[in-house]
Parts: sequence; structure tokens; C-alpha cells
Amino acid sequence: MIPDKMMQVLKCEGVVAVVTMGGDGPHVVNTWNNYIHITQDEHLLIPVGGMVRTEANLETNNNILLTLGSQEVEGNHGPGTGFLVKGTATFVKTGERFDIVKKRFPWARAAMEITILPLRRHCKHKEQQIKCSSKSLPQP
Repeated sequence: MIPDKMMQVLKCEGVVAVVTMGGDGPHVVNTWNNYIHITQDEHLLIPVGGMVRTEANLETNNNILLTLGSQEVEGNHGPGTGFLVKGTATFVKTGERFDIVKKRFPWARAAMEITILPLRRHCKHKEQQIKCSSKSLPQP
């Protein structure tokens, strides 16, 4: 289950870093918190405009990292909280999940679909694992 705090963060302004690994090392692109759509089965959908290198990296290594946060959401030690999301990703260019993204973002050439692994919430001085339902999330 995606925690309520993460749902709150996704409704706020903020940058999401998307990290993939290529033959020459890590590659980072960005998107916005409020661009991310959560499906009923708790996959993340991100609109893709460019991300050509990201797509190429995912074809050989589908592991992905995201970091997202917001100062507007209260953390454990004051304002601000964030999450490190680990998972696997694929680019979807047809079908229902692509249509969800394309309807909201007409410029999208694809949707990046992310299957998330157990989440880590990052606070000012503390990191804590968020327990997720193993029914909906694959185990590493």
C-alpha cells in the first residue's frame, strides 16, 4: 500500500528525480510530483516526452530509482518529507495505461509504468522503511 504521506507529497509541487543505469553509469531525468498517476494496483505512471536514454537503459536493465518530496508535507521532525522509490519500469505506448497518461498529457509519447518495491521514507534525521502489502508489490 502506498502510504498516505506519499499520496500527499504527490499532490504538492516538487521535482521527482528518475534514475536508471546505463553502460556508462547512472542517468538522471526529472518530472513533477503531480504528473505521477497511481493505478488501482498501485503502479506509478509517468508521462514521457523525451527520455530516450532512459528508455534505452530500461531495455537492458529495468531497475529504477525515484526520489520525491515536498516541503509542504509535514515530516517526523518538522516541515518536509520525501521518499526513495525502488522498482522496475517499462515504457508503455499503447493500451489503457498509456491512454490514461495521454488523456492528461497530450504531448506524451509513452507512459513509464513503474512497479514499486517496498518504500523508504526519508525524514530530516531518520530513515524508516514503510511496510507495503506483499500482495500488490513484488519482492526483491
